Amino acid sequence: MRITKIGLLSLGAGLLLATASPSKAQVSVSIGAAPVCPYGYYDYAPYSCAPYGYYGPEWFSGGVFVGAGPWFHGPENFRGHVDNHYDVQKGYKGPVPERGEKAVDHGKNEFHGNEMRDGHGHSYEK
Repeated sequence: MRITKIGLLSLGAGLLLATASPSKAQVSVSIGAAPVCPYGYYDYAPYSCAPYGYYGPEWFSGGVFVGAGPWFHGPENFRGHVDNHYDVQKGYKGPVPERGEKAVDHGKNEFHGNEMRDGHGHSYEK
């Protein structure tokens, strides 16, 4: 008798599951768009605007900043030059661009970085 009850319960559960419509699972992660800043952001939180001269030309594409912060997904072994003399964590106290301020093109030949970074907060010896 006990086997029959288990069998009937299993059969009933099977019928209920067979008639249920399959649902589609969805996982969504959104970090959000990169903040508007003329020269990009430092590659560590809180991602304040970096002043002109902090990033080298490889961080830009067509005059648009493309790297640093959690939204940066560049090439796997990307390394970009930075001049950390403009790093607020290293003592820089000068002016920092405001949100929405326009970048000024000062040419690519005058940049002299003193460090390499990957855009995810890691620095490398030059």
